Amino acid sequence: MTIRLHDTNARQIRDFVPLTAGCVSIYLCGATVQAAPHIGHIRSGLNFDIMRRWFEYRGYDVTFIRNVTDIDDKIIKKSAEQGRPWWSIGYENERAFNDGYDALGCLPPTYEPRATGHITEMVEMMRGLIERGHAYEADGNVYFDVRSYEGYLELSNQDLDDLRQPSGDNETGKRDKRDFAMWKASKPGEPSWETPWGRGRPGWHLECSAMAHKYLGSAFDIHGGGIDLIFPHHENEIAQAKAFGDEFAKYWVHNGWVTLAGEKMSKSLGNSVLVSEMVKNWRPIVLRYYLGTPHYRSMIEYSEESLRDAESAFARIEGFVQRVVEKAGPVEAAAEVPPAFAEAMDDDFGVPQALAIVHTTVRQGNSALAADDKEAAVARVAEVRAMLGVLGLDPLDPHWAGEGDRGEDLHGVVDTLVRLVLDQRQSARARRDWPAADAIRDQLNQSGLVIEDSPSGPRWTLGPR
Repeated sequence: MTIRLHDTNARQIRDFVPLTAGCVSIYLCGATVQAAPHIGHIRSGLNFDIMRRWFEYRGYDVTFIRNVTDIDDKIIKKSAEQGRPWWSIGYENERAFNDGYDALGCLPPTYEPRATGHITEMVEMMRGLIERGHAYEADGNVYFDVRSYEGYLELSNQDLDDLRQPSGDNETGKRDKRDFAMWKASKPGEPSWETPWGRGRPGWHLECSAMAHKYLGSAFDIHGGGIDLIFPHHENEIAQAKAFGDEFAKYWVHNGWVTLAGEKMSKSLGNSVLVSEMVKNWRPIVLRYYLGTPHYRSMIEYSEESLRDAESAFARIEGFVQRVVEKAGPVEAAAEVPPAFAEAMDDDFGVPQALAIVHTTVRQGNSALAADDKEAAVARVAEVRAMLGVLGLDPLDPHWAGEGDRGEDLHGVVDTLVRLVLDQRQSARARRDWPAADAIRDQLNQSGLVIEDSPSGPRWTLGPR
């Protein structure tokens, strides 16, 4: 068994060989908490949640770090606009992110450090870089000298002569316009911390280099994030960490965007779809299916039509599981997933190919049900539960308990009313009034209910909207 993954730095799929046998260390760039999350933000956390689950299924002990950037230019700007403390805005949105991760079934990280809790580590890294000749102070700012690090831009494969480095306000005193800020001198009214170079606040890139060093040491296995972070964020992280003396990440893994009308989903474009609103209209397990089942490196073009397609596809899986459980009682997940599923997941976390095995197994199980082969149907459900469990999509998992039907609090009331109508349909069928029976069924279908006739009588489920 060898897991293979796409390494952005190598620009190819590589065999995964952990630094420490039996262990995997992962650092994921998490939320910048200036606003509540949209589904594009949550997709990254969900993709790496699936990767983590697969490593754990394969027997690895996983240390998973997902940071929180709770201070940056955007948060400070929001603070001024809203007349609220910067930390209040950050904490409110940090909770919104965690609510979103929880709603979609993401396992909590091993540690979730905040940037502002690690100023000491950042100062130590800057001091070391200045001593080694890789950084310098100017006007209370501390800059990284990009020409001092020979491997700069290898990740993003750019030419230094053509580089356009993003810069913020008040970044004065640079020796070279391509140098980037690690520490920013404070302006009146802004949050600041004391350093040997004056009061200020951290730059975005420094935070992650310092926190990865603290929690994972000088070398770790995987650094992850969205493809938009390759430059400047990850490129600058590498420069800081390696110039400081760390080996840093062995593999770089990046997930694709969620797009809308061909553009990256972002707050600045005004096209974001907030998770807090989405879960009011769609079951969270369906959102997880929608965001988690495309390949992590692919782009997802958001549309309600594609979400409805995902809802229908998951309903077929869930319906099969429910039918077998109704017929045979509780079924435990199999101890192992089918070999073809494992092969797909080992190959760069090929969830689409793995999901095809799930649907094939569901079709086999439905055929077994139609043939009244209870033993075969139960065996297929056990396999399906094992595969869905790895993907975080097992509808019988306790996390999703009570989530299976929208409006759970009204389920009993709706069930009673539907049963009354189904009794009328059964009476029509008993007297061979087929047009009346069909009309009742069609009316129920139009209301969003799917009626299935089974040996134990008719059953209803909520259909796709």
